[in-house]
This record gives sequence, C-alpha cells and structure tokens, in this order.
Amino acid sequence: MTFPAEQSVTPPAPYTEHRGGVVADVPAPRPAVETETAFSGAVWDVTRESFRMTPGAPELLVRELIRHPGAVAVVALDGEDRVRLIRQYRHPVGEELWEIPAGLLDVPGESLVDAARRELAEETDLLAERWEVLSDFYTTPGSSSEGIRVFLARGLSEVPAAERHERTGEEAGMPQAWVPLDEAVQAVLAGRLRNPSLVVGLLALTAYRTQPDTALRPADAPWHGRSAAT
Repeated sequence: MTFPAEQSVTPPAPYTEHRGGVVADVPAPRPAVETETAFSGAVWDVTRESFRMTPGAPELLVRELIRHPGAVAVVALDGEDRVRLIRQYRHPVGEELWEIPAGLLDVPGESLVDAARRELAEETDLLAERWEVLSDFYTTPGSSSEGIRVFLARGLSEVPAAERHERTGEEAGMPQAWVPLDEAVQAVLAGRLRNPSLVVGLLALTAYRTQPDTALRPADAPWHGRSAAT
C-alpha cells in the first residue's frame, strides 16, 4: 500500500444551467490519499483508492476501479456504404456480438492510429488509405479507466494472402459480414446490436453525415488528457 502526499485540488464550481458556448468534460482529478492493488490480472488490475471530494473534507471516499490500458476500434466503410462487422464470443455476457474491429492498446510506443491499423488488418484482413477520428469515449467511467478511440477507415483494400494474420482463441473462425450502414444503424436503434464500440461508432458516423459544417478530427489528434501513444 502506498500513501502519496495529498495535493490540493479545486473542484469545479456548481453548474446548474447551460447558457450556450462550448460543452466539454472537465479534468478535475482528486488525488488519492491511499492506494492499493485489490487484484492483479493478466490484462488489467483492480485498484482500491481513497480520496476527498474537496481539500480538507473529513470524509474519505473509497472506490474500487479497473486499471485498463485502453483500446481502439474501427468503422471500416467501403465504397458501397457498407461497414465490416465481425461476430465474436464475449464470455462475460454469454453472447456472440456483432462488433467493429477493435483491440487493446498493448504494444508499447504504438500510436493510436497504428494500433487501429494493426487491429483492422489482424481481424478483417483489410488495409485503409484514409483515417479519421469518429469519437472518444469511456466504456464504464464509474468503475473503469478504459477509454476507446473509434476511427473511421476508408479507401479499403485487402491484405495480401501471404501476409495475413493467423487468428486464434476467441478470434479463430469469427464470422464476418459487410452490412449496409443504414441497416446496421436500424439494428442498433432496435436493440439488436449492443456492442458499445459499434453503437458509438455507427451513431457518430450517422450524426457526422447530418452536419455538413462539422469536420472529423485527423487520425493523429490528441486524446484529451491521454497520451497519443500507448
């Protein structure tokens, strides 16, 4: 167990009404007074931390959270307005979910877009010429530090057969399909598709298309509060 020096933090002022302008999340970390590893796993750890909401407050709040390396996901869109989906078994929910290609940020020093390129090639045997950022999101911010960046990949081509990745484990034999974007979005709204990266990515792409004055961020755009490399 470690006991880092407690630092001063000024919480944001109470906010009750939006009066226009830019809406954005606010960095406001509360320094941990006590930290311990409750569980150490192969992919992520569970940390138990104590902190105060305001400096000098008598109450110590205790939270357990998953320390997660983060991930990337890819909406691969072809010239016929179809998206590439894969169906992967997810043991915690006991379902085979239709998903977009995705993977952990587990290669040291690899940029986010390079991780996305690698995952797209490994899971779907596809390459892309054009990359942009669709969305950044936290999967479960009440219990995990996991953040996912969703890219839009266009200008697709196939990985040469001799260079294709051999898929193993849960990825071995995954069914894959080209699905029209509109059909996939309808399936999300009907509750038939539930993977979070797919839901965020497809709805973000649909929203982007309805706002002609909005530009997507470049592939190397910084992630607010996070490193651009793993």
